[in-house]
Amino acid sequence: MKNEPSSTSTNGIGNKIRFSLVWKLNIRLFLRLVVIFLTINVFLCFASVAAVIVRTEMTVTNAAQLLNHSGLPTEDTESWLKVQGYSVSLLTEEQEGFRIPNFIQKILPDDVITGSRSVHIPESESMDSWRHSEGILYNVTIDADGRTYLISISLKETLIIFLGIFVLLLILEILMLLVSISSGAGTIRRALRPIEELAETAQNLNTDDTFTPQQLAVLAGKLDDINVSRLDTRISVNDTQSELKTLAGAINDMLDRINASYRSQVRFVSDASHELRTPISVIQGYANLLDRWGKNDEKALQESIDAIKAETSNMKGLVEQLLFLARGDNNTMALQIDHFELSLLALEVLRETQMIDSGHEYNSSVTSVFIKADKGLIKQAMRILIDNAIKYTPPGNRITVSVSGAGGFARLTVQDEGIGIASDAVPKIFDRFFRADESRARATGGTGLGLSIAKWITERHGGHMEVLSRQDIGTKISIVLPIAEENL
Repeated sequence: MKNEPSSTSTNGIGNKIRFSLVWKLNIRLFLRLVVIFLTINVFLCFASVAAVIVRTEMTVTNAAQLLNHSGLPTEDTESWLKVQGYSVSLLTEEQEGFRIPNFIQKILPDDVITGSRSVHIPESESMDSWRHSEGILYNVTIDADGRTYLISISLKETLIIFLGIFVLLLILEILMLLVSISSGAGTIRRALRPIEELAETAQNLNTDDTFTPQQLAVLAGKLDDINVSRLDTRISVNDTQSELKTLAGAINDMLDRINASYRSQVRFVSDASHELRTPISVIQGYANLLDRWGKNDEKALQESIDAIKAETSNMKGLVEQLLFLARGDNNTMALQIDHFELSLLALEVLRETQMIDSGHEYNSSVTSVFIKADKGLIKQAMRILIDNAIKYTPPGNRITVSVSGAGGFARLTVQDEGIGIASDAVPKIFDRFFRADESRARATGGTGLGLSIAKWITERHGGHMEVLSRQDIGTKISIVLPIAEENL
């Protein structure tokens, strides 16, 4: 029952997106088809008018030739002329009707007929009556034998034909509109299905369901699996329209990054909890020891105090490192940029290290190289590399610090003759809390965060780190930073 609200919400968003876009796209499709049909109809109207005029002019030409040859029709030929669709008579009064514009008359053939043209539409007859009459006439006046004749041609049959064609065309257009809207809606829904999937996936990643105490108890310790399974949801790219493949691919890439980030954070919190749990357990154990025997046993008292101080110091260092990485992740750490000589800073750190560690042999090989960076952070990164070399290098072996510049980059290298790193572990050494040898973790006192901090410092300054290591031979780690521009 817990998933019902989420499903309802997801379906609601998907339906809202789908129907909103389907409605808008259907309206646009409908209007586009209407505009296309109107354009076609207007063109056909002009074409039809032109066809009617051309056909009528051909009849007028025949009538004019007959008039010139035979004169005014007699009663015997008048009925024959009506069958042909026109009549000829003497013009006795000015004809009423719509006069054909001059610019149209100029393009009409006038080698035989030079008279004016007009269209007569009876005003008193209804639309139903003129379909069965000769009321609509195309009139042409011509001069012959010193008299003016009127040639009248009935447009009834021609108009009825064109009217039938237009009615049939209108019916077909209406049917096409209905079919296109109904079929287009289904096509649009199928086309928008990937967008609905994107909305459903995004909604599934943002569910806000409430859990009962019993459900929370069951889910305890399984939060990682639940959330990761949600983040593993992906959009099917193979079945997605080509126009949306780029979007679906981008969403999937984003989900991959979110998934990797989430897993990293879960692992980070888990490892941090583990690291903090160990010193807390030690402190708790010595507190119990003090409670039982420490009040009267000075040896147990001193041992407990020393252990508690050591563990609290470790916890403090761990918390400081965690805070450093948190500020780095949130991009809230401001850099104090200075222009300084990297080789002098390396020698300074090396001298400080020799003062507190006399168990190793230290060598240096430096050249003068200037960089622009946060001096304190670069010094911290150097100390991390040297501290790692001390931890994993047997006493008496050599540790070498070198500084060089080439190709616009400064290279700070710390090389040791220690135990080395396994080849399969090298790509992971910059992961937070990663330690190549977990069995030596407590003995060396490392937290697994040092190289992560050094890597962040280096990349924050536009540089990168390089690692070369062989087991039982040693490790060589370099910090590569851009040289100050004025020294190029």
